[in-house]
Amino acid sequence: MRILWLLVLVVLGGGHLSRGANTNMSGRPKSVNIGSILTLDSFVGKAAKVAIDAAVEDVNSNLAVLPGTKLNITTFDSGNSGFLGIIEAMHFMETETMAIIGPQSSVIAHVISHVANELQVPLLSYAATDPTLSSLQYPLFVRTSPNDMFQMAAIAELVEHYEWRKVIAIYVDDDFGRNGIVALADKLGSKQCDISYKAALSPDATKVEIRDVLAHVALLESRIFVVHTYPERGLDIFSVAHDLGMMDNGHVWFATNWLTTMLDSKDVLSPEIFESIQGVITLRIHTPGSKKKTDFISRWRNLTKQEAASSSPMGLNSFALYAYDTVWLLAQAIDIFFEKGGNLSFSPYSMLNDVNTGSLNLNAMSIFNGGNLLLDSILQVNMTGVTGPYSFTSDRNLFRPAFEVINVIETALRGIGYWTDYSGLSILPPEKVYSKKPNRSISNQQLYSVIWPGQTTERPRGWVFPQNGRALKIGVPYRVSYGEFVTKEPGTNMFKGYCIDVFLAALNLLPYGVPYKLIAFGDGRVNPSNNELVRLITTGVFDAAVGDLAITTNRTRIVDFTQPYIESGLVVVVPVKKSSSNFWAFLMPFTPSMWGVTAMFFLIVGSVVWLLEHRLNDEFRGPPRKQFVTTLWFSLSTLFYAHRENTVSILGRFVLFIWLLVILIITSSYTASLTSILTVQQLSSPIKGIESLVHSKDPIGFPVGLFVRDYLIQELGIQESRLVPLNLPEDYARALHDGPSNGGVAAVVDFRAYMELFLSTHCDFSIVGQEFTKSGWGFAFPRDSPLAIDMSTAILKLSESGELQQIHDKWLQRSACSSETTKLSVERLELRSFVGLFALCGLACIFALLIHFVGILHQFFRHHYEPDPEPLASSSSQSRSSRLQSFLTFVNEKEETVKARSKRRRLEGVSNASRFGDSTLNGSRNMKQNCRLGEVPVS
Repeated sequence: MRILWLLVLVVLGGGHLSRGANTNMSGRPKSVNIGSILTLDSFVGKAAKVAIDAAVEDVNSNLAVLPGTKLNITTFDSGNSGFLGIIEAMHFMETETMAIIGPQSSVIAHVISHVANELQVPLLSYAATDPTLSSLQYPLFVRTSPNDMFQMAAIAELVEHYEWRKVIAIYVDDDFGRNGIVALADKLGSKQCDISYKAALSPDATKVEIRDVLAHVALLESRIFVVHTYPERGLDIFSVAHDLGMMDNGHVWFATNWLTTMLDSKDVLSPEIFESIQGVITLRIHTPGSKKKTDFISRWRNLTKQEAASSSPMGLNSFALYAYDTVWLLAQAIDIFFEKGGNLSFSPYSMLNDVNTGSLNLNAMSIFNGGNLLLDSILQVNMTGVTGPYSFTSDRNLFRPAFEVINVIETALRGIGYWTDYSGLSILPPEKVYSKKPNRSISNQQLYSVIWPGQTTERPRGWVFPQNGRALKIGVPYRVSYGEFVTKEPGTNMFKGYCIDVFLAALNLLPYGVPYKLIAFGDGRVNPSNNELVRLITTGVFDAAVGDLAITTNRTRIVDFTQPYIESGLVVVVPVKKSSSNFWAFLMPFTPSMWGVTAMFFLIVGSVVWLLEHRLNDEFRGPPRKQFVTTLWFSLSTLFYAHRENTVSILGRFVLFIWLLVILIITSSYTASLTSILTVQQLSSPIKGIESLVHSKDPIGFPVGLFVRDYLIQELGIQESRLVPLNLPEDYARALHDGPSNGGVAAVVDFRAYMELFLSTHCDFSIVGQEFTKSGWGFAFPRDSPLAIDMSTAILKLSESGELQQIHDKWLQRSACSSETTKLSVERLELRSFVGLFALCGLACIFALLIHFVGILHQFFRHHYEPDPEPLASSSSQSRSSRLQSFLTFVNEKEETVKARSKRRRLEGVSNASRFGDSTLNGSRNMKQNCRLGEVPVS
């Protein structure tokens, strides 16, 4: 490539005036030269020329920018030619040009960027929006308008917002068109969307060529079109599409900002143009309103007077605004360049020294020595222009790009919202969106209503069944049994059943068409292997599989499944027999252990109440036989709340309250269970579920073609010799009736969905235990298939709308035979269900007895017990025995008697003390009297 550019320089360098080997101008020069490469025969070029000249004039008249230095601009018309663009770039290097503004074409920008790299001249383009120009290959290229990458992101979000998945891209086949569509494909891919077809057009395509391309596009399924081209070519595309009837109902057209650029640039458009673009959604670069922008817009009519005199009035488009700001950006960057000590110096292009130029004068070609410093200065500028805040991000893109979303209606452009890289789609202007936290939730993505092509407000479906698309080969298991799920119509290639109806209903909800062909898998005599059907998807034999396909771990390793459309785990079905009531049916609600513990607690509670009431309540006193009968009758009568004995102690009432609560719960449970036993038909089977089946040695039936066999062997460890393959429901019934002793099976393991249909006509069998797998059925697709994701979304919509249940009821409505009124051996109430209740009652009894015992001890030591002052060792055992006998006697006494005896003893003690005191007093008096008489007491 470098040799190529050397040859170009050799050709173009001849005839130019020679110059010294090095030019150096220190300090701030009186003027600097900048170049401008435009395409003056285009809308953008004409408006940009006016805007650039106005900006240069404004900069030179503003003393705050580049004081003492004047901008000199030289403009060349590239005529939309890359070769002429190279020549013009060479011309600029003869006049010590610091930077070049333009070109507006991405194709020319690619070419000139190579020259800019070699000669170190910054290249600032306001209209070359090709995303690849931002690559490291072009370090001197600076884009001063939004990158097409952001425009394509906006279109991708629009496609996602309206729930479409596939689009057709129509574009001009050059650097601008191709690279823009690549960016669109990347952005659509991030939204789980894609470009189903790329329709490329020659940059010079005629209407005949456009018609041929669109005629082919019209045969495809997608009706979502994205047009990325130049204004003149784009109008031709819409004109041809209108003639072909592709602007009618059901079609959706997106146009990149070339359309608004053209519409803004022309004040007057013919009705034919507007007629061909009705309902189109397009984008316009958003430039916020400001005083600078308003002033410039008001000047625009005066600035374009000269051009308007010779042609139609020139409108102001977004690129003209960016061209104006580009000049100001460059002026401020040059000012920063000189402030940093940069010099306007140029050096000869040393690579030409080794070239044999003959008589050609190549000394005119020079390198700008301050190119990199000026580039850094450009990227550092932070200003506010007519397009709003103006600065660059770290990846050299403009800060916070935004677009207006526009709907073409009749002869007007109607804004329906905005797009920002900050928060996506919104009806609020970007300036208000930036003041909030970024929010890309679905509920926050809002737009106003759209008038679509055909003058309709209803969102187009976006697809039709294609006339030349390849149909998906979808494998369907050709089952022999349970045709309610999927079966083949005899003598046709058509299928019906629950699975087929769900598939078709989900397919109709997709935002695009899917051509398909259902292909039978199996011979119709034996149920085919679903594992093999899934495997054939990985080999390309089938593109998908639809039917009763269980979602298992092994299968998800090789294919992608949709959201389950029915839950159906494995269950155990066994033959059962009716169990009729007998003489002892009333004992069935409780297990023996429950009966035993309940009876024991009747005795315990009666005994505890007797102990608590015996010393206080006369009803619990009397002869031992009477007390035993009273206690027993009291405890049993509490079962019916018919006890006549009153409880007078607080502790007795506490224990009785807890016991009555226990009785209430137990009797209620007993009554409910007995009612169920006597009113519901009972069935019985020795097999209670998968656990008892695994631990038995009986043979087990399983369905042919499903993964049940592998699951029983690999996951549950059942010996293969115990497994018996069964094909039809009749085989199930016969094997279960025969039983293990007659060559049959003890149970059948199959999916619940199948077994519910089976049991609806076979009432002498039943499901025992719980489902022991929690799998569902789904449709299978190749790994990473976007169709699997879209079908999952459609299945969820069917479920939310209730249509999935309607399909279920249509095919799988169960009959009365499998009614819930038939149960398999209602479980008896076990002791473990009431352990907590009995424990509460037991603790209450223990607590009451402890308090009662402590109270008795206190009374005993206070009112009755009198310790022996000096007990003899020989009589210690006799003393303990007498104390124990005394305590038991005390306990058996009525509390009132004890308290009365204690009171009497206290009164007798007081009386004796009083008499002893009187006798002592009389003796003292007699002694004193004898002393006074001279009597001496005899010692």
